[in-house]
Amino acid sequence: MPAAAPPDGQPGTRLPPTPPRVPLFGRLRIAVRIAGMVLLLLACVPLRYAWMLAGARHNPWPRRFLGGIARIAGVRIVVSGEPARPGAILIANHVSWIDIAALAGASGTAFVAHDGLAAVPLLRWLCAMNDTVFIARHDRAGVARQVAQVREAIRDTGALAIFPEGTTSDGTAVLPFKSSLLSAIEPVPPGIAVQPVLLDYGREAAQIAWVGEESGVANFRRILARRRPLVLTIRFLPPLAGGDLAGRKAVAAAARAAILAALAGDQRVAL
Repeated sequence: MPAAAPPDGQPGTRLPPTPPRVPLFGRLRIAVRIAGMVLLLLACVPLRYAWMLAGARHNPWPRRFLGGIARIAGVRIVVSGEPARPGAILIANHVSWIDIAALAGASGTAFVAHDGLAAVPLLRWLCAMNDTVFIARHDRAGVARQVAQVREAIRDTGALAIFPEGTTSDGTAVLPFKSSLLSAIEPVPPGIAVQPVLLDYGREAAQIAWVGEESGVANFRRILARRRPLVLTIRFLPPLAGGDLAGRKAVAAAARAAILAALAGDQRVAL
């Protein structure tokens, strides 16, 4: 991507790309959808805490909130297959912030996230609402604690999702999986399935993907401004078995291969 012109003639200084202007009706859609998300949050937060005070084990309100966020954003979710039961570690490709809301709404999963998100108070609070496990990639001494958090999250929500690409792709391919992001599930907890998941936006993947120099806010606004519904197919693929579970590198390779095969099959059907 070409660099922006440096300000005041100073060489080597890069400016962030200027977001495209959103038309009037697009701005109205953004305002209406954000208002809907805020109202949904205000409704779900008290219900979540009331559910906790009642001592219920599985709290349905984070799932309902996140699934609602996806629907308000104009996403129509199509589910193929089912999450493994009673507990599963879901390994998925990553295209957009929509992935989190849609996958949680479809499966009730919690997520593994890098600890940088925990530095933002609002994000940390929202993540904690859904039992997010924060992983410090370079904290070797904290692996045992992180493993305990992983098992607790699976017990509380029934599933835990990981995006091993470590960033978002353009949705038309799958980036290499970083096996280090799977260190907290090595070894896999007894009785827990490891299930690859394909998040497939079809022909619109490249249009909604958060890649390049686009800011998160710009991507958020661009998606909320859309008029047409966005169809996301969530494909829960068969759980890994046998030698595919022999360590995090084997898990990463097998899960990526399964997701690539499913994506290639969908692309052939689309053609």
